[in-house]
Amino acid sequence: MEENMEEGQNSKGCFECCVKCLGGLPYASLFATILLYAGVALFCGCGHEALSGTVTILQNYFEVVRAPVETLDVFTMIDIFKYVIYGVAAAFFVYGVLLMVEGFFTTGAIRDLYGDFKITACGRCVSAWFIMLTYIFFLAWLGVTAFTSLPVFMYFNIWTMCQNITVAEAANVCLDLRQFGMVTIGEERKLCTGSEKFVNMCESNELDMTFHLFVCALAGAGAAVIAMVHYLMVLSANWAYVKDACRMQKYEDIKSKEEQELHDIHSTRSKERLNAYT
Repeated sequence: MEENMEEGQNSKGCFECCVKCLGGLPYASLFATILLYAGVALFCGCGHEALSGTVTILQNYFEVVRAPVETLDVFTMIDIFKYVIYGVAAAFFVYGVLLMVEGFFTTGAIRDLYGDFKITACGRCVSAWFIMLTYIFFLAWLGVTAFTSLPVFMYFNIWTMCQNITVAEAANVCLDLRQFGMVTIGEERKLCTGSEKFVNMCESNELDMTFHLFVCALAGAGAAVIAMVHYLMVLSANWAYVKDACRMQKYEDIKSKEEQELHDIHSTRSKERLNAYT
């Protein structure tokens, strides 16, 4: 009987501990972090593969040759973009972890004013710094989204021409890489709809796969923008809550100090009365 009671108490204690832990989770920050990781992973992974597919299309169908190492050509720019993607993936993985830690600390500070985590001026400054940094990243991801839409638009036009290849052959439309700034003005790299290479490009998997990869990369950049907006709302709310909690903490400190002073006054008067009677 006693063993059953002890087991019931232990299970009840574990349940209350789990409920307390779940109640302290920053769900808004957790959702924003998951959305940020999903968007960054989609953008970086699909963007990297789409750039590799672009290199294959330029070499196989437009016959663009890689320039010497000293020259800044389209292939060098693509390699730079790939390295930027590596940096973005690593940087925002760390940034998401930092925001999650800040969310845990802020939630602990709000729910337990006098616990192990104390609300300090440094904590409020850190929250304000995260707000400013997240706003800058929000503007940066807006620029990335706009930049990613350019290859999507270009590939959409080519993909549409391939879907209507009969009409395109009658019109004899040509794609000139000089219009997109991928080659120099003196270097002519055209691909007309009546040529065999254009038909082979439309029938190959590279074009279709690269186009849809760029679309997925654009969706990932949009998800990262939404995650930044969500983070801004969460951080602003947390900063306001921490500020109000700090004021409440100061009020409680002043109130306890006044109560202690009143208690000391009453104790002093009681001692004086007792001494007067004796």
